[in-house]
Amino acid sequence: MMLLKRFFLVGCLPAALTGCAEFYAAKPAAPVYEGAGATVYRQHNPQPVEQWQPEPKATVETQPLDTGIPSAPIEITSEPLPPEQALLTPEQEQELLALEQADQPASAPEPQPTAPAEQSILMQPDILPPPPPPPPPFEPLQSFAPLSPGVGALVMAANKTAEQGNIDSATTTIERAIRIEPRNATLYYKLALLRLKQSKPRLAEDLAKKSALLASNDKQLKKHSWLLIAKARDMQNNPEGAKEARAKADKF
Repeated sequence: MMLLKRFFLVGCLPAALTGCAEFYAAKPAAPVYEGAGATVYRQHNPQPVEQWQPEPKATVETQPLDTGIPSAPIEITSEPLPPEQALLTPEQEQELLALEQADQPASAPEPQPTAPAEQSILMQPDILPPPPPPPPPFEPLQSFAPLSPGVGALVMAANKTAEQGNIDSATTTIERAIRIEPRNATLYYKLALLRLKQSKPRLAEDLAKKSALLASNDKQLKKHSWLLIAKARDMQNNPEGAKEARAKADKF
């Protein structure tokens, strides 16, 4: 019995050794999948781990799929519906157009084109009337009707004082003469001239009116009295009144 066991062990030992040798023998590298559909086999490297070098990665070239669809854009055109497939009838379209026009605000009427002649008239600047001509220079009357000896002496004294520049003294002298002859038109004219020199046109106008009223038969004095009134009105910025006074002076 012991011999049989020994024989069995001796016969099984070589088989066990052979199996162990196959187990520890080098095996082929297992497949590694990298990328889409690419298979890379790595070989077993018997070198130590510290001496291994990194292996380059496998590259896989890809190409776009040919789907058969053109890359250029497709222009889609719309076709009008036939009359029988229209959404609105002609009567309904007219009613809709009338409602849209009623909702819109009333627009201003378009300007009508003007004729070339009218356009040229409109484009011309406003033409102002020419200014009125300046009034003639005022020249006082120098010759008068004869005076009485006493009044004549006062008038000569007043003229001499006025020439020396003393207008106030000349005015006082003429007023003395008027108290002597209160209806003498020449004295009122002389006093009106002195009031103009004193820049008192309102007083000068009133005195000249008295002179024109009292000089009933002396047309020359009447004319110059109205010219003196026109001068006084010009000094008062009354051109219309001055024009009226000159018109009266032209009647004499």
